Amino acid sequence: MNKLDRRKAVVLGGTSGIGLASARALADAGTTVITASRRDGGSSIDDGIRREQVDVRDRAALAALFARHAPIDILINAATGGERATGPFAQMDLDGFRGSFDKLWGYVNSVRLALEHMSEDGCIVLVSGFPARKCPPGMSAIASVGGAVEAFVRAVAPEIAPRRINAVSPGIIDTPMFTQTGPERAAVMEKATGSFVIKRPGTAQEVADGVMFLVGNAFVTGTVVDVDGGALLP
Repeated sequence: MNKLDRRKAVVLGGTSGIGLASARALADAGTTVITASRRDGGSSIDDGIRREQVDVRDRAALAALFARHAPIDILINAATGGERATGPFAQMDLDGFRGSFDKLWGYVNSVRLALEHMSEDGCIVLVSGFPARKCPPGMSAIASVGGAVEAFVRAVAPEIAPRRINAVSPGIIDTPMFTQTGPERAAVMEKATGSFVIKRPGTAQEVADGVMFLVGNAFVTGTVVDVDGGALLP
């Protein structure tokens, strides 16, 4: 990790939750950090982190972002790409199911377009999720997307070497993705994590710690690091 102060990182989905925590961790390590989100209002600099606006589904805008900040050493993509469909599969809106895969297309876009501007020893970290390998009822779309993300990481890693690509797979994480507040939020979190070994939601910082491991360990590629509170265990 002692060489991160000479590196440049682009963090997509980096203005809230896991992406923001990862961006701050990289900045604290001395990395030059650019974050981008489709909901950000435009270019700004805050706490030493440059913030821009981009939709990961917009290939032209994404390519321009990478070209503008080249060369890039680190790419973190925590963007959801859009709305995520939940609910019983038998009643699932099929357009919603298909739309959930905007996360995967955003990841594919970002990896493909960033490679043209990435240093030879660069690294990429994507975000999966525990439903990819242990799907709770009503999360078939999210599980399918997560499984595709993890398969993508394994498939691409040999092709892009010596650049590295990995994923971090969170459990239930206390982020703005959960919109409830107060006692209702606490009840949702308690129910969601009741079957986990660690019976609480994780924090964005705990997932960012996993991201930083993958960034800093040059002997890891094509793998998934679980930061899930034991969600995958029986």
